[in-house]
Amino acid sequence: MMIWRSFTLRMVYRFSRENFGVEHMRANLTMKSWMTMAWVLRFALFVLAAIPSFSLNADAQTVDEVIAKNIEARGGLDKLQSVRSIRTTAKFSQGSFRADFRQENKRADKVREEFIIQGMAQVQAYDGKTGWQISPFGGRKDPELLSQDDLKSLAVDADMDGPLIQYKEKGHKAELVGHDSMEGTDCFKIKLSMKNGDVRYYYLDTDSYLELKVEIQTTIRGALQESELYYGDYEQVNGIYYPFTVEQAQKGSSSRAQISVEKIEQNIPLEDTIFSMPVSKPAVKAPPSGK
Repeated sequence: MMIWRSFTLRMVYRFSRENFGVEHMRANLTMKSWMTMAWVLRFALFVLAAIPSFSLNADAQTVDEVIAKNIEARGGLDKLQSVRSIRTTAKFSQGSFRADFRQENKRADKVREEFIIQGMAQVQAYDGKTGWQISPFGGRKDPELLSQDDLKSLAVDADMDGPLIQYKEKGHKAELVGHDSMEGTDCFKIKLSMKNGDVRYYYLDTDSYLELKVEIQTTIRGALQESELYYGDYEQVNGIYYPFTVEQAQKGSSSRAQISVEKIEQNIPLEDTIFSMPVSKPAVKAPPSGK
């Protein structure tokens, strides 16, 4: 519709310029020519007056319509929800720092994320009810519960479809706040007020309707934290488009961490136990000396 509108404006401008330019009018125009010209002028003015209103209606979309096109662009609701489990294997880098990253999801609302350095894994997981972690780099090898603040983003990661899909049923509120530019690309901008109190701004490419950027506002331990996610290098896996490059930064920072996806596996067997918090084994006490 944007193309149609631009084409229409160009044609009306050309029509007006070629037929109503004062510099091309001759002094010896007949009365019939003047009457014809006046009629055409009135018609052209009517068209020009109608174009803004028509264009507004043609371009106007509701937030639900834009989200529906985003879902369709990703592969369609049926295709997305046919995926019952997924494993993403990736490389993490920030400056000279390197690590391996693995994320596993299973319906409903289960996620396990591992950040691996030299064979040791920082683990965070959520089984739909309980969030927990193992932090060997901090000297903690036993599982421990996550705080509610630390659990917020992990619970969002557990949503395999993402917060936009069926957002009303999930208790979120969405609003189309207009257009904005993301590094020169025109985007629809959607404000999502989430049930957990976070606010997310989605930037959807007006051509592809895929996410290019998400701004996240969350409160951690009483302080507002703002971050940005940048999505790129979309590839299709079994009919679904996934971003194979994700960059993350604190808002306003030029330093970005990058996740480069190596492989995405769908509908693989994942046991529920890998998402549940392990039971810590009691420490074995050494027998008293001499016994």
